[in-house]
Amino acid sequence: MNKATKDLFLLVQNDGEDPLKVNDTRIDIDITIPEIQVPKHQAKKIAGGAWACCKIGKNEQHDGGVPCQELEMELPACHSANDKETAVGWNQGWGASLSVSGKDSITSLYTNILKSSGKCSPQKENNEVMKWIVFAESFPVDSQACFDALCGFNQDLAQNSVLLGNGTTPSEADVIVFSVIHSSVIGLSHLEREKLTHVMRWMDYIQHKEEFVDLFEKILLEKPAFEPLLQGKRGMAKVEVDSNAKKTLQSTKNTEKSEAEKNIKKNDAGKKVTENKESMPEKKKPAETEPAEKDKEVSVSLLNIQVGLIRKAWKHPSADSLLVEEIDVGDAKLRQVVSGLAKFCSPDELTNRHVVLITNVKPGKLRDVMSEGLVLCASNEDHTVVEPLLPPEGAKIGERVSFSGIDGKPEDILNPKKKQLEKITLNLFTDDKGVATFKGIPFMTSGGPCTSSIPKASIK
Repeated sequence: MNKATKDLFLLVQNDGEDPLKVNDTRIDIDITIPEIQVPKHQAKKIAGGAWACCKIGKNEQHDGGVPCQELEMELPACHSANDKETAVGWNQGWGASLSVSGKDSITSLYTNILKSSGKCSPQKENNEVMKWIVFAESFPVDSQACFDALCGFNQDLAQNSVLLGNGTTPSEADVIVFSVIHSSVIGLSHLEREKLTHVMRWMDYIQHKEEFVDLFEKILLEKPAFEPLLQGKRGMAKVEVDSNAKKTLQSTKNTEKSEAEKNIKKNDAGKKVTENKESMPEKKKPAETEPAEKDKEVSVSLLNIQVGLIRKAWKHPSADSLLVEEIDVGDAKLRQVVSGLAKFCSPDELTNRHVVLITNVKPGKLRDVMSEGLVLCASNEDHTVVEPLLPPEGAKIGERVSFSGIDGKPEDILNPKKKQLEKITLNLFTDDKGVATFKGIPFMTSGGPCTSSIPKASIK
Protein backbone atom coordinates (compact mmCIF):
# COMPACT_ATOMS: atom_id res chain seq x y z
CA MET A 1 0.00 0.00 0.00
CA ASN A 2 1.16 3.53 -0.80
CA LYS A 3 0.80 5.23 2.61
CA ALA A 4 0.48 8.71 1.04
CA THR A 5 -2.28 7.94 -1.49
CA LYS A 6 -3.79 4.80 0.13
CA ASP A 7 -3.47 3.12 -3.31
CA LEU A 8 -2.98 -0.63 -3.35
CA PHE A 9 -0.71 -2.50 -5.73
CA LEU A 10 0.66 -5.93 -6.58
CA LEU A 11 4.31 -6.48 -5.63
CA VAL A 12 6.17 -9.23 -7.55
CA GLN A 13 9.42 -10.40 -5.88
CA ASN A 14 11.95 -12.51 -7.84
CA ASP A 15 14.20 -14.48 -5.47
CA GLY A 16 15.52 -16.72 -8.25
CA GLU A 17 18.78 -16.68 -10.17
CA ASP A 18 17.09 -15.97 -13.57
CA PRO A 19 14.88 -13.12 -14.83
CA LEU A 20 11.15 -13.69 -14.17
CA LYS A 21 8.54 -13.01 -16.88
CA VAL A 22 5.16 -11.74 -15.61
CA ASN A 23 2.06 -11.68 -17.87
CA ASP A 24 -0.79 -9.65 -16.33
CA THR A 25 -4.17 -10.34 -17.96
CA ARG A 26 -7.07 -8.34 -16.46
CA ILE A 27 -10.05 -10.60 -17.31
CA ASP A 28 -12.76 -8.49 -15.71
CA ILE A 29 -11.96 -5.49 -17.99
CA ASP A 30 -10.71 -7.59 -20.93
CA ILE A 31 -7.22 -6.12 -21.31
CA THR A 32 -3.71 -7.54 -21.25
CA ILE A 33 -0.85 -5.57 -19.75
CA PRO A 34 2.45 -5.89 -21.74
CA GLU A 35 4.82 -8.54 -20.43
CA ILE A 36 6.96 -7.39 -17.49
CA GLN A 37 10.41 -8.78 -16.71
CA VAL A 38 11.57 -8.81 -13.07
CA PRO A 39 15.41 -9.09 -12.82
CA LYS A 40 16.87 -11.64 -10.41
CA HIS A 41 16.80 -10.66 -6.71
CA GLN A 42 14.60 -7.63 -7.45
CA ALA A 43 10.94 -6.63 -7.11
CA LYS A 44 8.54 -4.72 -9.36
CA LYS A 45 5.24 -3.03 -8.58
CA ILE A 46 2.07 -3.42 -10.68
CA ALA A 47 -0.78 -0.94 -10.03
CA GLY A 48 -4.14 -2.33 -8.92
CA GLY A 49 -7.53 -1.62 -7.36
CA ALA A 50 -9.41 -3.46 -4.57
CA TRP A 51 -7.66 -5.86 -2.17
CA ALA A 52 -7.74 -9.64 -2.70
CA CYS A 53 -5.86 -12.81 -1.77
CA CYS A 54 -4.13 -15.02 -4.27
CA LYS A 55 -1.74 -17.95 -4.62
CA ILE A 56 1.07 -18.45 -7.10
CA GLY A 57 0.79 -21.66 -9.11
CA LYS A 58 3.78 -23.04 -11.01
CA ASN A 59 3.29 -23.31 -14.79
CA GLU A 60 5.08 -26.29 -16.26
CA GLN A 61 5.36 -24.64 -19.73
CA HIS A 62 8.56 -22.70 -20.43
CA ASP A 63 9.25 -19.92 -22.94
CA GLY A 64 12.75 -20.29 -24.32
CA GLY A 65 13.88 -22.25 -21.29
CA VAL A 66 12.85 -19.49 -18.84
CA PRO A 67 10.32 -20.69 -16.24
CA CYS A 68 7.13 -18.63 -16.00
CA GLN A 69 4.71 -18.23 -13.11
CA GLU A 70 1.10 -17.19 -13.40
CA LEU A 71 -0.68 -15.20 -10.73
CA GLU A 72 -4.20 -16.61 -10.60
CA MET A 73 -6.89 -13.99 -10.01
CA GLU A 74 -10.48 -14.62 -11.14
CA LEU A 75 -9.54 -17.10 -13.88
CA PRO A 76 -12.50 -18.01 -16.17
CA ALA A 77 -14.26 -21.34 -15.73
CA CYS A 78 -12.93 -22.55 -19.07
CA HIS A 79 -9.36 -22.31 -17.83
CA SER A 80 -8.00 -25.86 -17.51
CA ALA A 81 -6.45 -26.95 -14.24
CA ASN A 82 -4.56 -29.78 -15.94
CA ASP A 83 -1.64 -27.56 -16.92
CA LYS A 84 -1.07 -26.65 -13.29
CA GLU A 85 0.32 -28.69 -10.43
CA THR A 86 -2.18 -29.82 -7.80
CA ALA A 87 -2.93 -27.62 -4.79
CA VAL A 88 -0.58 -29.77 -2.71
CA GLY A 89 2.34 -28.82 -4.96
CA TRP A 90 1.66 -25.12 -4.70
CA ASN A 91 3.71 -22.65 -2.73
CA GLN A 92 1.73 -22.46 0.48
CA GLY A 93 2.81 -18.88 1.22
CA TRP A 94 -0.08 -16.41 0.85
CA GLY A 95 0.48 -12.91 -0.45
CA ALA A 96 -1.58 -9.73 -0.46
CA SER A 97 -2.37 -8.54 -3.99
CA LEU A 98 -5.08 -6.76 -5.96
CA SER A 99 -7.95 -7.29 -8.33
CA VAL A 100 -8.43 -4.52 -10.91
CA SER A 101 -12.15 -4.24 -10.23
CA GLY A 102 -12.90 -1.84 -7.40
CA LYS A 103 -16.42 -3.31 -6.98
CA ASP A 104 -15.42 -6.72 -5.69
CA SER A 105 -15.51 -7.49 -1.97
CA ILE A 106 -13.01 -9.72 -0.17
CA THR A 107 -15.71 -12.42 -0.02
CA SER A 108 -16.36 -12.51 -3.79
CA LEU A 109 -12.67 -12.38 -4.63
CA TYR A 110 -11.88 -15.24 -2.28
CA THR A 111 -14.75 -17.31 -3.70
CA ASN A 112 -13.57 -16.79 -7.30
CA ILE A 113 -9.96 -17.59 -6.44
CA LEU A 114 -11.06 -20.76 -4.60
CA LYS A 115 -13.07 -21.93 -7.63
CA SER A 116 -10.37 -21.17 -10.18
CA SER A 117 -7.63 -22.83 -8.14
CA GLY A 118 -9.53 -26.11 -7.97
CA LYS A 119 -8.99 -26.32 -4.21
CA CYS A 120 -11.71 -28.41 -2.59
CA SER A 121 -12.06 -27.67 1.11
CA PRO A 122 -14.69 -29.14 3.42
CA GLN A 123 -17.83 -27.00 3.71
CA LYS A 124 -17.20 -26.46 7.43
CA GLU A 125 -13.72 -25.07 6.74
CA ASN A 126 -15.05 -22.76 4.00
CA ASN A 127 -17.75 -21.50 6.36
CA GLU A 128 -15.10 -20.72 8.98
CA VAL A 129 -13.00 -18.81 6.43
CA MET A 130 -16.08 -16.87 5.34
CA LYS A 131 -16.81 -15.99 8.98
CA TRP A 132 -13.39 -14.36 9.32
CA ILE A 133 -13.70 -12.65 5.91
CA VAL A 134 -16.94 -11.06 7.14
CA PHE A 135 -15.05 -9.97 10.27
CA ALA A 136 -12.34 -8.41 8.09
CA GLU A 137 -14.84 -6.63 5.81
CA SER A 138 -16.76 -5.18 8.75
CA PHE A 139 -13.68 -4.16 10.76
CA PRO A 140 -14.34 -0.56 11.92
CA VAL A 141 -12.27 2.50 11.06
CA ASP A 142 -13.14 4.60 14.12
CA SER A 143 -10.34 4.30 16.71
CA GLN A 144 -12.57 3.46 19.71
CA ALA A 145 -14.73 1.01 17.76
CA CYS A 146 -11.54 -0.48 16.31
CA PHE A 147 -10.10 -1.09 19.81
CA ASP A 148 -13.40 -2.63 20.98
CA ALA A 149 -13.32 -4.99 17.98
CA LEU A 150 -9.73 -5.96 18.82
CA CYS A 151 -10.78 -6.69 22.43
CA GLY A 152 -13.41 -9.13 21.15
CA PHE A 153 -10.86 -10.66 18.79
CA ASN A 154 -8.47 -11.00 21.74
CA GLN A 155 -11.02 -13.21 23.53
CA ASP A 156 -11.44 -15.36 20.40
CA LEU A 157 -7.68 -16.00 20.38
CA ALA A 158 -7.41 -16.83 24.11
CA GLN A 159 -7.29 -20.60 23.49
CA ASN A 160 -6.15 -20.73 19.85
CA SER A 161 -2.80 -20.38 18.07
CA VAL A 162 -4.44 -19.77 14.66
CA LEU A 163 -7.96 -18.94 13.47
CA LEU A 164 -8.87 -22.33 11.92
CA GLY A 165 -8.61 -25.72 13.62
CA ASN A 166 -6.68 -26.68 16.75
CA GLY A 167 -3.21 -26.76 15.16
CA THR A 168 -0.49 -24.19 14.56
CA THR A 169 -0.60 -23.83 10.74
CA PRO A 170 -1.89 -20.44 9.51
CA SER A 171 -4.68 -20.47 6.92
CA GLU A 172 -6.20 -18.04 4.43
CA ALA A 173 -8.28 -16.60 7.28
CA ASP A 174 -5.17 -15.75 9.32
CA VAL A 175 -3.52 -13.91 6.41
CA ILE A 176 -6.69 -12.00 5.49
CA VAL A 177 -7.42 -10.83 9.06
CA PHE A 178 -3.73 -10.02 9.67
CA SER A 179 -3.63 -7.86 6.53
CA VAL A 180 -6.78 -5.94 7.49
CA ILE A 181 -5.99 -5.21 11.17
CA HIS A 182 -2.21 -4.68 10.77
CA SER A 183 -2.42 -0.91 10.34
CA SER A 184 -4.63 -0.62 13.43
CA VAL A 185 -2.47 -2.84 15.64
CA ILE A 186 0.84 -1.19 14.73
CA GLY A 187 -0.55 2.15 15.88
CA LEU A 188 -1.59 0.94 19.36
CA SER A 189 0.03 2.46 22.43
CA HIS A 190 2.07 0.36 24.87
CA LEU A 191 -0.81 0.28 27.39
CA GLU A 192 -3.31 -0.79 24.71
CA ARG A 193 -0.98 -3.59 23.56
CA GLU A 194 -0.73 -4.86 27.14
CA LYS A 195 -4.53 -5.31 27.17
CA LEU A 196 -4.41 -7.34 23.92
CA THR A 197 -1.89 -10.03 24.84
CA HIS A 198 -3.46 -12.76 22.68
CA VAL A 199 -3.78 -10.48 19.64
CA MET A 200 -0.14 -9.37 19.94
CA ARG A 201 1.03 -12.98 20.35
CA TRP A 202 -0.97 -14.01 17.25
CA MET A 203 0.26 -11.06 15.15
CA ASP A 204 3.88 -11.85 16.05
CA TYR A 205 3.39 -15.53 15.16
CA ILE A 206 1.80 -14.80 11.75
CA GLN A 207 4.37 -12.16 10.73
CA HIS A 208 7.20 -14.62 11.39
CA LYS A 209 5.41 -17.69 9.99
CA GLU A 210 4.32 -16.17 6.66
CA GLU A 211 6.42 -14.62 3.86
CA PHE A 212 5.02 -11.09 3.42
CA VAL A 213 8.24 -9.72 1.80
CA ASP A 214 8.05 -5.93 2.53
CA LEU A 215 4.26 -5.57 2.37
CA PHE A 216 3.89 -5.07 6.13
CA GLU A 217 6.10 -3.30 8.63
CA LYS A 218 7.32 -5.66 11.38
CA ILE A 219 5.55 -5.21 14.72
CA LEU A 220 8.22 -5.24 17.42
CA LEU A 221 7.26 -6.82 20.74
CA GLU A 222 8.99 -6.82 24.13
CA LYS A 223 9.13 -10.46 25.16
CA PRO A 224 9.90 -11.43 28.79
CA ALA A 225 12.96 -13.58 29.28
CA PHE A 226 12.35 -17.22 30.21
CA GLU A 227 13.64 -18.09 33.68
CA PRO A 228 13.77 -21.85 34.30
CA LEU A 229 13.08 -23.24 37.75
CA LEU A 230 16.41 -23.55 39.54
CA GLN A 231 17.55 -26.93 40.75
CA GLY A 232 18.05 -25.50 44.23
CA LYS A 233 14.42 -24.42 44.45
CA ARG A 234 13.26 -27.86 43.40
CA GLY A 235 15.52 -29.35 46.05
CA MET A 236 14.10 -27.07 48.74
CA ALA A 237 10.56 -27.97 47.75
CA LYS A 238 11.44 -31.66 47.93
CA VAL A 239 13.02 -31.21 51.38
CA GLU A 240 9.85 -29.48 52.63
CA VAL A 241 7.65 -32.29 51.32
CA ASP A 242 9.89 -34.95 52.85
CA SER A 243 9.95 -33.06 56.15
CA ASN A 244 6.16 -32.80 56.29
CA ALA A 245 5.82 -36.51 55.51
CA LYS A 246 8.25 -37.42 58.29
CA LYS A 247 6.36 -35.23 60.78
CA THR A 248 3.07 -36.93 59.92
CA LEU A 249 4.61 -40.40 60.32
CA GLN A 250 6.24 -39.43 63.62
CA SER A 251 2.92 -38.10 64.92
CA THR A 252 1.19 -41.41 64.09
CA LYS A 253 3.89 -43.40 65.88
CA ASN A 254 3.66 -41.20 68.97
CA THR A 255 -0.05 -41.89 69.40
CA GLU A 256 0.69 -45.60 69.61
CA LYS A 257 3.35 -45.32 72.28
CA SER A 258 2.82 -45.46 76.02
CA GLU A 259 3.04 -42.51 78.39
CA ALA A 260 6.40 -43.78 79.63
CA GLU A 261 7.89 -43.77 76.15
CA LYS A 262 6.64 -40.21 75.63
CA ASN A 263 8.44 -39.08 78.79
CA ILE A 264 11.66 -40.72 77.61
CA LYS A 265 11.36 -38.91 74.27
CA LYS A 266 10.78 -35.60 76.06
CA ASN A 267 13.99 -36.10 78.03
CA ASP A 268 15.86 -36.99 74.83
CA ALA A 269 14.41 -33.90 73.15
CA GLY A 270 15.61 -31.75 76.06
CA LYS A 271 19.13 -33.12 75.68
CA LYS A 272 19.08 -32.47 71.94
CA VAL A 273 17.99 -28.84 72.49
CA THR A 274 20.90 -28.36 74.91
CA GLU A 275 23.33 -29.90 72.44
CA ASN A 276 22.00 -27.70 69.65
CA LYS A 277 22.48 -24.56 71.75
CA GLU A 278 26.07 -25.53 72.48
CA SER A 279 26.78 -26.15 68.78
CA MET A 280 25.23 -22.84 67.56
CA PRO A 281 28.55 -20.89 67.40
CA GLU A 282 29.97 -23.54 65.04
CA LYS A 283 27.07 -23.00 62.59
CA LYS A 284 27.74 -19.26 62.47
CA LYS A 285 31.17 -19.74 60.89
CA PRO A 286 29.97 -20.58 57.35
CA ALA A 287 27.40 -17.76 57.65
CA GLU A 288 30.22 -15.27 58.33
CA THR A 289 31.97 -16.23 55.07
CA GLU A 290 28.73 -15.87 53.06
CA PRO A 291 28.97 -12.05 52.45
CA ALA A 292 32.56 -12.42 51.23
CA GLU A 293 31.49 -15.06 48.69
CA LYS A 294 28.58 -12.85 47.63
CA ASP A 295 30.89 -9.84 47.09
CA LYS A 296 33.26 -12.01 45.05
CA GLU A 297 30.40 -13.20 42.87
CA VAL A 298 29.45 -9.63 41.83
CA SER A 299 32.97 -8.17 41.63
CA VAL A 300 33.68 -6.16 38.49
CA SER A 301 36.97 -8.09 38.20
CA LEU A 302 34.94 -10.97 36.71
CA LEU A 303 34.40 -8.87 33.57
CA ASN A 304 37.03 -8.60 30.84
CA ILE A 305 36.47 -4.95 29.84
CA GLN A 306 38.70 -3.82 26.97
CA VAL A 307 39.31 -0.77 24.81
CA GLY A 308 38.29 -1.33 21.18
CA LEU A 309 38.08 0.52 17.86
CA ILE A 310 35.05 0.09 15.59
CA ARG A 311 36.44 -0.55 12.10
CA LYS A 312 33.08 -1.02 10.37
CA ALA A 313 29.37 -0.69 11.27
CA TRP A 314 26.16 -1.47 9.38
CA LYS A 315 22.45 -1.97 9.94
CA HIS A 316 21.21 -5.37 11.13
CA PRO A 317 19.56 -7.15 8.17
CA SER A 318 16.39 -8.12 10.04
CA ALA A 319 16.05 -5.78 13.06
CA ASP A 320 15.55 -2.01 12.72
CA SER A 321 16.75 -1.28 16.28
CA LEU A 322 20.08 -3.14 15.97
CA LEU A 323 23.47 -2.34 14.45
CA VAL A 324 26.34 -4.73 13.70
CA GLU A 325 29.95 -3.66 14.35
CA GLU A 326 33.37 -5.15 13.62
CA ILE A 327 35.62 -4.11 16.51
CA ASP A 328 39.42 -4.28 16.79
CA VAL A 329 40.57 -5.33 20.28
CA GLY A 330 44.13 -6.15 19.30
CA ASP A 331 43.44 -9.76 18.28
CA ALA A 332 44.28 -11.21 14.87
CA LYS A 333 40.57 -11.36 14.03
CA LEU A 334 38.06 -8.51 14.35
CA ARG A 335 35.29 -9.18 16.88
CA GLN A 336 31.68 -8.94 15.62
CA VAL A 337 29.22 -7.35 18.06
CA VAL A 338 25.48 -6.63 17.75
CA SER A 339 24.28 -3.51 19.64
CA GLY A 340 20.89 -1.88 20.15
CA LEU A 341 22.14 1.54 19.01
CA ALA A 342 20.27 2.05 15.72
CA LYS A 343 17.88 4.62 17.25
CA PHE A 344 20.73 6.66 18.76
CA CYS A 345 23.73 6.40 16.39
CA SER A 346 24.22 5.94 12.66
CA PRO A 347 26.75 3.42 11.25
CA ASP A 348 28.86 6.33 9.98
CA GLU A 349 28.99 7.91 13.45
CA LEU A 350 30.27 4.66 14.97
CA THR A 351 32.88 3.87 12.31
CA ASN A 352 36.45 4.60 13.58
CA ARG A 353 35.11 5.40 17.06
CA HIS A 354 36.86 4.09 20.18
CA VAL A 355 34.59 2.19 22.57
CA VAL A 356 34.69 0.13 25.77
CA LEU A 357 33.32 -3.41 25.52
CA ILE A 358 32.99 -6.62 27.53
CA THR A 359 34.69 -9.43 25.61
CA ASN A 360 34.02 -12.45 27.85
CA VAL A 361 30.24 -12.62 27.50
CA LYS A 362 28.97 -15.88 26.03
CA PRO A 363 28.79 -15.57 22.21
CA GLY A 364 25.31 -15.94 20.78
CA LYS A 365 23.04 -14.94 17.90
CA LEU A 366 20.81 -11.87 18.01
CA ARG A 367 18.16 -12.19 15.29
CA ASP A 368 20.36 -14.69 13.39
CA VAL A 369 23.55 -12.57 13.55
CA MET A 370 26.45 -13.72 15.78
CA SER A 371 27.52 -11.35 18.56
CA GLU A 372 30.81 -11.82 20.45
CA GLY A 373 30.78 -8.96 22.92
CA LEU A 374 28.85 -6.15 24.61
CA VAL A 375 29.54 -2.46 23.92
CA LEU A 376 29.07 -0.55 27.21
CA CYS A 377 26.81 2.49 26.83
CA ALA A 378 25.64 5.30 29.12
CA SER A 379 21.92 6.14 29.24
CA ASN A 380 19.91 8.91 30.87
CA GLU A 381 17.05 8.05 33.23
CA ASP A 382 14.28 7.77 30.63
CA HIS A 383 16.56 6.11 28.01
CA THR A 384 15.99 8.84 25.42
CA VAL A 385 19.74 9.55 25.16
CA VAL A 386 22.18 6.63 24.80
CA GLU A 387 25.85 6.69 23.75
CA PRO A 388 28.84 4.32 23.96
CA LEU A 389 31.42 5.02 26.70
CA LEU A 390 34.47 6.85 25.37
CA PRO A 391 38.01 5.81 26.39
CA PRO A 392 40.64 8.61 26.60
CA GLU A 393 42.87 9.42 23.60
CA GLY A 394 45.94 7.81 25.17
CA ALA A 395 44.25 4.44 25.74
CA LYS A 396 45.67 1.54 23.73
CA ILE A 397 43.50 -0.76 21.63
CA GLY A 398 42.97 -4.05 23.45
CA GLU A 399 44.13 -2.90 26.91
CA ARG A 400 42.04 -4.02 29.86
CA VAL A 401 40.15 -1.45 31.94
CA SER A 402 41.14 -1.57 35.63
CA PHE A 403 39.57 -0.47 38.92
CA SER A 404 41.69 0.88 41.77
CA GLY A 405 41.80 -1.52 44.73
CA ILE A 406 40.01 -4.32 42.88
CA ASP A 407 42.17 -7.18 41.69
CA GLY A 408 41.19 -10.49 40.20
CA LYS A 409 41.26 -12.56 37.07
CA PRO A 410 38.25 -12.27 34.76
CA GLU A 411 36.14 -15.31 33.94
CA ASP A 412 37.02 -17.01 30.66
CA ILE A 413 33.32 -16.89 29.73
CA LEU A 414 30.59 -15.46 31.98
CA ASN A 415 27.97 -18.01 33.05
CA PRO A 416 24.50 -16.66 32.07
CA LYS A 417 22.83 -18.92 34.66
CA LYS A 418 24.63 -17.12 37.51
CA LYS A 419 23.44 -13.73 36.17
CA GLN A 420 26.84 -12.22 37.01
CA LEU A 421 26.59 -9.48 34.40
CA GLU A 422 23.12 -8.39 35.53
CA LYS A 423 24.30 -8.11 39.15
CA ILE A 424 27.45 -6.13 38.27
CA THR A 425 25.77 -3.63 35.91
CA LEU A 426 23.46 -2.56 38.77
CA ASN A 427 26.54 -0.78 40.21
CA LEU A 428 27.81 0.85 36.98
CA PHE A 429 27.15 4.61 36.71
CA THR A 430 28.73 7.86 35.52
CA ASP A 431 29.38 10.45 38.22
CA ASP A 432 28.32 14.11 38.10
CA LYS A 433 31.31 14.83 35.79
CA GLY A 434 30.50 11.97 33.39
CA VAL A 435 33.31 9.63 34.57
CA ALA A 436 32.33 5.94 34.26
CA THR A 437 32.53 4.13 37.64
CA PHE A 438 31.84 0.84 39.45
CA LYS A 439 30.56 1.68 42.96
CA GLY A 440 32.28 5.07 42.59
CA ILE A 441 35.61 3.63 41.37
CA PRO A 442 36.55 5.01 37.90
CA PHE A 443 37.06 2.90 34.76
CA MET A 444 40.84 3.47 34.33
CA THR A 445 43.14 2.99 31.32
CA SER A 446 46.76 3.92 30.64
CA GLY A 447 45.50 7.22 29.23
CA GLY A 448 43.07 8.06 32.05
CA PRO A 449 39.42 7.35 32.92
CA CYS A 450 36.65 6.40 30.49
CA THR A 451 33.90 9.02 30.23
CA SER A 452 30.51 9.95 28.78
CA SER A 453 28.80 13.25 27.99
CA ILE A 454 25.83 12.05 30.11
CA PRO A 455 26.37 12.71 33.87
CA LYS A 456 24.75 10.47 36.51
CA ALA A 457 23.82 7.91 33.85
CA SER A 458 23.31 4.16 34.16
CA ILE A 459 25.80 1.97 32.24
CA LYS A 460 24.84 -1.24 30.46
